[in-house]
Amino acid sequence: MALPYFCGKIRTFYVEILVNAVEELETSIPRVLEALAGRRKIALYGEMGAGKTTFVGVFCRYLGVTRATASPTFSLINQYAYPAPDGTTALFHHIDLYRLRNIQEALDIGIEDLLFDPWYCVIEWPQLVEPLLPDDTAKIQIEITGETSRRLLIL
Repeated sequence: MALPYFCGKIRTFYVEILVNAVEELETSIPRVLEALAGRRKIALYGEMGAGKTTFVGVFCRYLGVTRATASPTFSLINQYAYPAPDGTTALFHHIDLYRLRNIQEALDIGIEDLLFDPWYCVIEWPQLVEPLLPDDTAKIQIEITGETSRRLLIL
């Protein structure tokens, strides 16, 4: 169930989605999209094993990506194509910055181009590049609440 909350001194709006199994994650994507409110740049936070890559795979399938998705831990960036509502081809960038040591390495892989294009861009382990993120970047925190259950907080 998605619940609106206000937190902090500036009353930031966020949505909480509780998911008990991967199957529920699949049915939660419309609520995630609603919470994103059109934003396509997403900083994805969560500890190792929280399900960040699983979330990206489910999100991609919902959009219509037919190619198998995988973690970009070693490639750093995976790109997927899916059909846009107008019949054109849209792109989805999945970035994993876990192995990078500094912000210059992120700049070297062309992260700025991906942050300011019109496509979806989801970044796992985004802490390194937070100063580069557009102001309207959505932040999603995935918290482990049980063996198969997760709590998604979307800012």
